[in-house]
Amino acid sequence: MAAWYLQILWTHIGCVIASGSLFFTRGCMMLAGLPLANHRLLRKLSVAIDSLLLLAAIVLTTIIHQYPFVQAWLTVKVVLLVVYIVLGVFALRRGRTRAIRATCFGAALVVFLFIVSVARTHNGWGVFLYL
Repeated sequence: MAAWYLQILWTHIGCVIASGSLFFTRGCMMLAGLPLANHRLLRKLSVAIDSLLLLAAIVLTTIIHQYPFVQAWLTVKVVLLVVYIVLGVFALRRGRTRAIRATCFGAALVVFLFIVSVARTHNGWGVFLYL
C-alpha cells in the first residue's frame, strides 16, 4: 500500500478540490435562487466525490500510521469535518430562510478552508500557527 502513497495522496487532494468546488458552486446557485443547486445528479456527484475522499483519507491514515483521536491535527480535522457537514446541510437544504442558508454557507466555507490549513500544517492550529 505504501508504494501507492503519492497516488492516493493526490487522489485525496483532487477530491478535496472537487468537493470544495462543487459545494461552492451549489452554494452560489442556492444563493441565486436556482433550484438546480439540489438537483439529483449534483447530489449524487457530491456523494461519490466525498466517498472517494473519505476512502482515500482512511487509506492514507493507515499508510502514515497517524490516526484521529491519537494525533491532535487529525482529531481537529475530523471534528471540523462534522461541523462542515452540518453547516453544509443547513446551507443547501435544511436552512429555513435565505439568511440562515447564507450564514451557514459562509461558515461552512470558513470551516472548509480551516480544515485545509490544518492539513497543510499538520497542526491543529492550522493557519493560526503563523500568527
